[in-house]
Amino acid sequence: MRTTLIDRKIEDEIVEAKKLSAAGDASGAFRHLERAHVLGQSSTYQHTRVHWLMLKHGFRERDTKEIAGQVLRIGGAATKTPLGIYPKGNTGGANVNPLRPMPIPDDLAAVLAETEGK
Repeated sequence: MRTTLIDRKIEDEIVEAKKLSAAGDASGAFRHLERAHVLGQSSTYQHTRVHWLMLKHGFRERDTKEIAGQVLRIGGAATKTPLGIYPKGNTGGANVNPLRPMPIPDDLAAVLAETEGK
C-alpha cells in the first residue's frame, strides 16, 4: 500500500491519540481520533479504521453510548464510503449526528485541499 500525505497525517493523529490515551487523557485522545476521522472519510479503509479505533476507545472508557454509536458507524463507513456517501467534516463520535456535515478545521482543510488537488 502506497503511503500518501493524507495517510501520514491520519497516522500522526492516531499516534497522538495513543500517546494521550496512555497518559490518561481520554478526551484529548478522542479529539485526535476525531481529526483522523475528518481526514480519512473519503477512504473506506481509513474511515472504517478510525471508527474501529473509536470503538476501542469506547470500550476502554466503558462508554456504552460510544460503543453502540461506533458499531453503527463502522457498518456505515464500510458500506457507504465506497459510494462517496459521508458527511464531510463530521467528527465521527457518537456525540454527533452521523449524517451531519460539519465545518473542517483550517489545518485539516489545507491537508485535504492539497491532496484533492493532486
